[in-house]
Amino acid sequence: MSLTTIVLFFIYTWGLGYSATKFIKNSENFLERNLMRIGIGLGIFPFLGVLINLIRIPLDWRIFLVLSLIMPLLDLFKSDIVKQKKLPIIKLKLTKSNISILVVLLLFSLSLFMYASGAFRYTWLEDDDPWHHATAIKYVATEKDVFHIKHMYINPYPPGYDLLFGILHQTSLSLYWTMKFFNALIISLGIIFFYFFTKRFIGNGKKALFAAFVLASIPCYLSHFIWAHSLVVTLFFPAMYCIEMLKWDKRWVYPSILVIAGICLIQPTQPIKFAFLFGMYFLVKWISSKKFNPTLLTSLFGGYFVSLIWWFNHWKDMFISRVSETGGAGIGSSVSFFAKTWGTLKRAFPPTSGSATRAYSFNEMIFAKHQNMINNPIGIGLFISLLAIIGLIFVIINYKKLLKDENNYLSITLLWAIFTFLGFNTMTFNLPIGLFSFRFWMLFAIPASILAAEGLWLLYSTGKKYSVPKIVILIIVVSGIIFTSTHQKYSVNTATWPPGLGWGSYEEVQGYVWLRDNLPINTGVFTFTENYFVVGFDMFSCEWCSDIKSYRKTAINNTASELNSWLKGKKYSHLVIDGRTIRKFGINETNTKLGELVSSQLFNPIHQAAGIVVLEVR
Repeated sequence: MSLTTIVLFFIYTWGLGYSATKFIKNSENFLERNLMRIGIGLGIFPFLGVLINLIRIPLDWRIFLVLSLIMPLLDLFKSDIVKQKKLPIIKLKLTKSNISILVVLLLFSLSLFMYASGAFRYTWLEDDDPWHHATAIKYVATEKDVFHIKHMYINPYPPGYDLLFGILHQTSLSLYWTMKFFNALIISLGIIFFYFFTKRFIGNGKKALFAAFVLASIPCYLSHFIWAHSLVVTLFFPAMYCIEMLKWDKRWVYPSILVIAGICLIQPTQPIKFAFLFGMYFLVKWISSKKFNPTLLTSLFGGYFVSLIWWFNHWKDMFISRVSETGGAGIGSSVSFFAKTWGTLKRAFPPTSGSATRAYSFNEMIFAKHQNMINNPIGIGLFISLLAIIGLIFVIINYKKLLKDENNYLSITLLWAIFTFLGFNTMTFNLPIGLFSFRFWMLFAIPASILAAEGLWLLYSTGKKYSVPKIVILIIVVSGIIFTSTHQKYSVNTATWPPGLGWGSYEEVQGYVWLRDNLPINTGVFTFTENYFVVGFDMFSCEWCSDIKSYRKTAINNTASELNSWLKGKKYSHLVIDGRTIRKFGINETNTKLGELVSSQLFNPIHQAAGIVVLEVR
């Protein structure tokens, strides 16, 4: 654990959030004001990183520290704290609002415990994506750059997630710990950001608190899987909070733009989905108020426009290649422009896109399971489903009031629910297009949580007619959610997850665990095949270096003496022969090479198990 990096994380994010909102009317609540500065700063961080790297400033943690502290320190020196040498007295009254925030902080703590304990339950990274992220993060931390590499998660893929983690890794020695802990922390912070956004959105702190509990409990909302979606979905809430704050001060347009730009620089497809959610929000606000809001429109378009600092040179490689890969047969020159456009969209966004996209049954949607997908779990849970349906019925019954200013949040929530529900059901309903449909589940959790809160309030009003106390209804509902959603979510997130498809055996995985447990962090470890697993286990291998990649192609053909000399020159102190070596070169050639290396006495076998041999370079 790196306490220094945890402190720095909050300094970076709070400092950037403070700087972006200093000149704007903020919340009068001390806790809300400062907690949301963390969320806003977290959204600004990816944009700031890409911007400074674009102008050739290296991605170094000290630069981010200075940039995040300039404004707070200037204000500190101007304040009475320095002039009169008096520490500020922070008075936190035990108001209903602050009590609600403390409950939300408890939800955050419980979520962090669940996600972090689950992530560290096993001694490897899960599945496949995190191993690739590990290499990208190590590249950013080492080379302090995101523009001069082609990597599946940096270029043309927007680099914001790995950029953030790369900066954190510069002050945290263990990449393995950095990835697991901060991914869990970011997801958990989303519960706090969701609460403050929802409170502003629906104008009811108690409903927002219950909705936050539902979001923390609903199985289909983010697992602790390590990927860019953990950050990009979390930042939707600070972005919406900034947008909601526009009604109090139009200058919130500036942090809105920066956070939305940051969202666009983290992951390529979720910002497209968010564009629809933002668009629905804008249209309902326009219709209900009967006033065109240019400031709101500027916030939305401005964020996407500013993100062109990255996408201007990368959008073709990221998106047009998808159309090329799916082919363009069947569209003749006589077909109309609209037909061609529609055909292109169908090829670019097929309804089957996404490794886990499939049709879902009613039971899978309603009933949560103790075994689930690890990257994007599915299912809602019986009690949350019933509450959301009750809330939906309430919205439909009161359709005449939906466009009133005080109720427009219901119209927005309804549209969000329909859009995201259809989004993850492209194969269920045979829809013509889709966009990694299974990833809509995590977005559907947002309107479902708000509708569930509306459902509870309808139960309150119904119970009042029959003299049923609210506390009785609340206890029954909360208990039901815990037993039908929270428990299942906890089971999935604290289970032992597999290490991915790239491994030949469990013994091979344990061989790499042995490396991390017995060799110093960042020990140079070479393999005869491309191997991002080395980096994920806190060892070092320059997987992005052209000379390393070039030499690896013929390394197995070198003599023991040549290999020993080259490895020493590149500061590799250990060589691993594993299952990937056998799969690439065959068992006979691999065993012959191993025998040659050992008999030369230039390589000393220090660990051997089924599927792996670790050699020390003498």
